[in-house]
Amino acid sequence: MPVRKPFFSQLWLVQADSQFDTKALGMNEHEQTIANIATLLQSCESLLFITGAGISAESGIPTYRGVGGLYDVEQTEEGYPIEEVLSSSMLAENPGLTWKYLLQIGKAVSGAKHNRAHEIIAEFEGHFPRVLTLTQNVDGFHGSAGSKNVIEAHGNMYSLSCTSCGYQTKVEDFKGEFAIPPQCPQCEGLIRPDVVLFGELLSGDGIERMQEEMMRGFDLVVSIGTSMAFPYIQLPIEAAQAMGTPTVEINPSRTGISELVEYYLPLGASEALEAIWSGYQKQFAVEN
Repeated sequence: MPVRKPFFSQLWLVQADSQFDTKALGMNEHEQTIANIATLLQSCESLLFITGAGISAESGIPTYRGVGGLYDVEQTEEGYPIEEVLSSSMLAENPGLTWKYLLQIGKAVSGAKHNRAHEIIAEFEGHFPRVLTLTQNVDGFHGSAGSKNVIEAHGNMYSLSCTSCGYQTKVEDFKGEFAIPPQCPQCEGLIRPDVVLFGELLSGDGIERMQEEMMRGFDLVVSIGTSMAFPYIQLPIEAAQAMGTPTVEINPSRTGISELVEYYLPLGASEALEAIWSGYQKQFAVEN
């Protein structure tokens, strides 16, 4: 790999005269945005990717809510909102009911695997000195695609632990027969997935690490496929915007941060990232 040029933090802004003359090249609006982001990446050393359900939707995983969502109805067949069923209080009161729907989610993603968007983020991580991925998703796809520096804000559904003795294990999928609720093989206590249920706080370690990373700052922050409904997911975008750090949103639908970011691409995750990565590589080859 060619040696990257030294980076100086005061040069994070891409000056207008360093951008492609996209109009002269006959590019449409999306192509102009992609070319500008690719140019911006030439002076970046650190990147933050924030990902949500949209990036995994391309793997065939249904989103949580909305049209085609796994739970786009008001109540479960038992008459509870799904948020109540998947809560810490319901797990304690009626673990069988919570596990019924946890297994529905598990079986909905069985057989799915990471897609090209996850792979490209891993390739970014292998190329740039510092790349962090903050994800809302519990599917583990960033790790399986090769990313090493990942904060799973809501945990990982394939990691299980006992609520009594601390026994831990991992499963590859949720196919086959599962006892509902599953019991610990060591103490017969309740087994639960290591995910953040409704009514629970985020992992202190994850929050602390994200705070440390934010203190270091990033040269570019990219949001992909997330509605930014959670404050701790939206905060990095708002902080970057306040500091003048370039921000990008990739999402077919506009969200609450679409007006805040510098660049908005109404495209799918794989299509947008492939175009940006390809454009960057072409420019990088010319520069070096």
